[in-house]
Order: sequence, then structure tokens, then C-alpha cells
Amino acid sequence: MGTSVVDLGPRLAVVLVLLTALAAVGGRLSGLGQERPVVVAALRATVQLAAVSAVLLAVVGSLWLSSAFVLLMLTVAAVTAAGRVSGLTLRTPGAPRRVAAAALAVVGGAGPVVGLVLASGTVPLRGEAVVPVAGILIGGAMTATSLAGRRLREELAGRRGEVEAALALGLLPRDAVLLVARPSAATALVPPLDQTRTVGLVTLPGAYVGVLLGGGSPLAAGAAQLLVLVGLLAAQVAAVWIVTELVARGQVLAFLPR
Repeated sequence: MGTSVVDLGPRLAVVLVLLTALAAVGGRLSGLGQERPVVVAALRATVQLAAVSAVLLAVVGSLWLSSAFVLLMLTVAAVTAAGRVSGLTLRTPGAPRRVAAAALAVVGGAGPVVGLVLASGTVPLRGEAVVPVAGILIGGAMTATSLAGRRLREELAGRRGEVEAALALGLLPRDAVLLVARPSAATALVPPLDQTRTVGLVTLPGAYVGVLLGGGSPLAAGAAQLLVLVGLLAAQVAAVWIVTELVARGQVLAFLPR
């Protein structure tokens, strides 16, 4: 294997094909009907990671190019989260407003954490460090925004009568929505909380394993993983808070009262 963590040879290609087939067959035999999405997702991941790897070879050497790549990640994250939260496509009227609202949640979650770890010097201000750390935090904020937003959309649609009853009692639209929204949005924090609570006892997450396989000490691996987990938790709490407020103010879900 040399200095590589994974053997980049024919065996890797064969294993990936077999793993994809295993997942697709499982999706078929289980009756879940997810065999096609599994194959498409695997193919997309292969193409996207190949393209991103090629791009990163060129950009990580420059802080400016790395910053531009982080901005691209933020844009994709905002577009993805907007679609998940609203259930609407970019072709539906009002897309710029929805994307801007989702971007506010993602940036509001990931931005302060990235800024803190860079300003403190905990993560060096170099492209090869900034891009992966920013990517992890942006991805976490996007996931939290999407999960909270989807949960809010489903819950408010099913409990609209409660919101209207609260309005009839004289509550402001924001306050009426938050009566239902806050408990529902909090469920989006269950996965990161569980991951943080059980780290080292149930799983050894990616950052820890990556540092170990890269030749780092267990202490360095633990420090890197702790930084990632606590940073993710902070980013996701902020993202859920922001998207909940945006939904309550009618900035994301058009059917809510304003």
C-alpha cells in the first residue's frame, strides 16, 4: 500500500462494484425499492469524487483557490438544503429567496465554527487543511438544515390546525409556528448528539481513523476527532436554530401564515 491508506488498483474497483451490487440487491430483496437509487448514488459519488479529487490537486496549493472552492461547496449546500426544506425545485417561483434563506442557515451554522478554528490557529490557514475542515462543517450544517426543515414542513402541514388555533387566540404568526416547530426541529440534533455521546465506545469516526491510518498517534487522532465532533455539534445547533426561525417567519415555507 505504501503511503496510501487504500490500494488504488483493480481490487478497489472490483470491491466497489461488489459493494454497490450488494446494496442494490438488498434494496431489491427487501422490498424497499431502492436498487436504482443505490446504483445511481454510487455512480454519482464515483464521478463526483474523481472530479473533486482532480480539482483539489490544483486548488489546495493556493489559499485563494481553496476559498473559492469552499464558496462553491456553500452554494451547493444551500441549493440542496433549500430543496429538502421546501420540497420545491429551482424551477419553482421564489427559488432565489428559498436558497438565500437556506444559505443563511448553513453559513450561520458553519461560518462561526470555521472562523474560530482558523483564527485560533488550531487548524493551519492552508488550503489542504481549510478545505476538508470547512467541508465537514458545511456538510454537517447542510444536513441539520435539511433534516430540521423537512421535519418542520411535515409537522406543520399535519398540525396546521394547531397553528391556526394559536393565531385565533391572538399569538403572532412567528410565536404560533414556534409552538409546533421547536420540539420538531430538535429531532434533527439527535444524530449528532448520539454520535458525540458514543464516540470511542460504539464507533471510531472518520477523522480519528483517518489520522491513525495516515500515521498519526492515537492522541493526535483523538484531538482531531474531538475538534470535528464539537465543531459539528456547534454548527448544527446554530443551523437548526436559524432554519427554525426562518420557517417561523415564513421565509422558507410559503404556505405558512405571515
